[in-house]
Amino acid sequence: MKDYSVKDIRNIAVLGHGSEGKTTLVESMLFSSGAIDRQGRVEEGNTVSDYDPEEVKRHISISASVAPIEVHGKKLNVIDVPGYFDFAGEAAGALSACESVLIVMSAVTGISTGFEKAWEASGKRNMARFVAISQVDREHVNYQKVLDSLREKYGSSIIPMVLPIGEGTTFKGVVDVLSGKAFTGSHKDRREIPIPDDMKDRVASALEACYEAAASTSEELMEKYFDEGTLTDEEMRRGLSAGIYDGSIVPVAPVSSLDGIGVRPLMFALASYMPSPMERTYHGINPKTKSMHIRHADTSESFTAQVFKTIADPFVGKLSLIRVVSGILTAQTALYNANSDKPEKAAGIFSIRGKKQTPVNMLCAGDIGAVSKLQFTSTGDTLSEIGKPVQFDAIEFPAPQISMAVYAKKAGEEDKVFSGLSRLTDEMPDVIVAKDPMTTETLISGQGELELEIVRQKLLTKFGAEAVFKDPKIAYRETIRKTIDVQGRHKKQSGGHGQFGDVWIEFSPTADPSVEFEFEDAVVGGAVPRNFIPSVEKGLRENLVKGVLAGYPMVGLHAKLHDGSYHPVDSSEMAFKTAARIAYKQCINASPVLLEPIMHVEVTVPDEYMGDIMGDLNKRRGRILGMEPVSGKQVITAEVPQAEMFKYATDLRSMTQAKGSFKMSFERYEEVPAMNAQKIIEANKAAMEEDDE
Repeated sequence: MKDYSVKDIRNIAVLGHGSEGKTTLVESMLFSSGAIDRQGRVEEGNTVSDYDPEEVKRHISISASVAPIEVHGKKLNVIDVPGYFDFAGEAAGALSACESVLIVMSAVTGISTGFEKAWEASGKRNMARFVAISQVDREHVNYQKVLDSLREKYGSSIIPMVLPIGEGTTFKGVVDVLSGKAFTGSHKDRREIPIPDDMKDRVASALEACYEAAASTSEELMEKYFDEGTLTDEEMRRGLSAGIYDGSIVPVAPVSSLDGIGVRPLMFALASYMPSPMERTYHGINPKTKSMHIRHADTSESFTAQVFKTIADPFVGKLSLIRVVSGILTAQTALYNANSDKPEKAAGIFSIRGKKQTPVNMLCAGDIGAVSKLQFTSTGDTLSEIGKPVQFDAIEFPAPQISMAVYAKKAGEEDKVFSGLSRLTDEMPDVIVAKDPMTTETLISGQGELELEIVRQKLLTKFGAEAVFKDPKIAYRETIRKTIDVQGRHKKQSGGHGQFGDVWIEFSPTADPSVEFEFEDAVVGGAVPRNFIPSVEKGLRENLVKGVLAGYPMVGLHAKLHDGSYHPVDSSEMAFKTAARIAYKQCINASPVLLEPIMHVEVTVPDEYMGDIMGDLNKRRGRILGMEPVSGKQVITAEVPQAEMFKYATDLRSMTQAKGSFKMSFERYEEVPAMNAQKIIEANKAAMEEDDE
C-alpha cells in the first residue's frame, strides 16, 4: 500500500446492530477495491475482520478490526466494530480513532436499537455520519418505507445520495444521484445503464434535496442556488462535505453486501465526502508542566499518537493499535508514554488489516497502524516524542454492568489464571478484574454474560488457563438491636502458670450505624490492669470478622469494658483476649440481625418501558425514589438490595430490547426481612460446615 497524505485519509468506524451486515459489507468493500482476491463469508469463518477463533466459532464479531481500503485515490481506514451490546467497549476505542461513522442498518428490520445507539454515540462525539442500508436484496423489503422512517425520526438531515434500482428480489443496481449515472451488476463486473424511466422523477427529487442541503451550509452557496437554481460540482462537493462534517447532512445509500451491488458507489461517496483527519483537533496537556497543547493532523508537528486498542498474543507479544495524531512515526522516533511516565521502544511498525501485519517504514499524521511489544503502554495511553510530552484525554469505556466471582478450576493454577486475565484486560479494557474488599473474592466485571464467557474461553485457548465463574458472594453483615451486659471469664489451670482473664462488657448498637466498631474503656479502680485493656479490644476486633448469627462480619457494635478481675500470676494478654471472645459470643442474646447491602440504582429507559421497569424493581424489593426526564428518556432512581440485582444487565436488556441502561453504587446497609434472613443464615451455615469437612 502506498503512502497517503493526510488529506487523502478517511478514518471510518462501521457501527450498527448485531447481525445486520457490517462485517459482510467491510468484506465486500475489501473485495471490490481489490484488497482481497476472494470475498469471505461470516458463516464460513473466513472474513478478514472476524479472525479470532471465538468469532469464527460463533459467527459474530467480538473485537474491533481494522481494514484499510484504497479507493478513488483515497485510503479508507475502516474499523469493523461489533454490534452486540456485550462488546460495547470495542466501540469506544474505535470511535476515538475516527472522524466519521458508517452506520449499517438492515432494510428488513429498519431502525434497530443498535442503530439508535450508534447514532447517539456518534452524535455525542460530533462525528460525521453516513448510513448504509444493507440487505436490500432480501424478500419483502420496502426501501422507501425504511427511508421514510429515517426521515421521520431524524428529520431533513437524511439525504438519499444513492437510490436502488428495484428492491427485494428485484434489486439489481443503483443510481448515483449526484453523477446522474445508473449501474447494474456487482463489484468490478458492474456496468453503466441509462436511468430507468420510472425512476427519473425520484432521481430528480433526490438531486434537488442534495442541492438544497449543500446550499444550506453557507450563505454564499444559498444565494447562488436561489439566483441560478444550480451549483457547480465543486460547490456541491464543498457544501455536502461541510454539511456532513457538521452533522446537518447524513447521506444514505443502499447495498447488497453479499452480491456487491451498490458497494462501489458507497465507497466512492465515503472517499469523496467524509472528512479527513485534518478536520479534527486534539487537545492535551504536558503532564509535567500542566500546560495545554493542541495537536493537528500535520506532519510538521512533533509526533503524538493514542493507543485505541491492544491485542494480547501469548506468542507474538503485545500489539498496540494507534491513531497517529500528529507528526510522523519512524523506527528512529524516541517514544515516551506520558501516562506511565516511561520511555518506550517499539519493536516494529505495521500497517494492519485484520490479523495480517505488514511492516512499514513510517506512519504519518492521521493514519492508523500498529506498533509491537511496547512495555509500559495500555489502551488509551498517549505516545509522544521524548522531550515533547503530551497527554490526551483517556478513552472513556462503558462502566461494567455485570460481575462474577472468578476462581481457578484446578488448585495451584491461580497464578496462571490471574496473569492470563491481566493480559486479556489489556485487550478488553472495559473488562475489570479486582478484589472485592468486602468479600475478598476476585470479581470479573464486564458488559454482559456473553462478554465474560468470551473472556473465559480466550483464557483457555490463548493461555491454557481454565477458570470458573460463579455468582459473587453478597457482603452480608450482622449487628445487634439491643443492649446487653455480659461477663467473659476465662480460667484454665494446667500445672505451673494457669490462664486467667475476667471482663464485664456492655454491648450496644452504635449511635451511628455506619460506624463498624467502637471500643470504650470505662474501667475504674484497676479492675482490669491498664496493660491488658488493649488485649481486650484486640480480642474483640479479631472476632468481629465472624458474626454470632451466621458467621458474617459484625458491624455497628459498641463495646464498653467497665469491670473485670485479674490474677497477679495467671493473667496474660492471651487470657484477656480469650475472655473478650467469650463475652462477644453472648451477643447472640442481643437480638442479632442480618444486614444486606442496599444499592443506589439509576435506570435510564424510553417512556414506553417505564411501567415494566418500575414493576420489576418492586418485585426485586426495590423502593422507587423518583423519576426525571433526561435527553428524551426517563431516569428512574431506586434503592434495591444487591442480592436482587444479579444479572440485572441481562434482564434489563431483555425487557427493553436493549434500549435501557443502568448505573449502580453502594448506598448503605439495611436489615434483611426475617423470611429472607432465615434462608441466608441456613445456606451460609451449610456452606461453612462444607468448608470445615
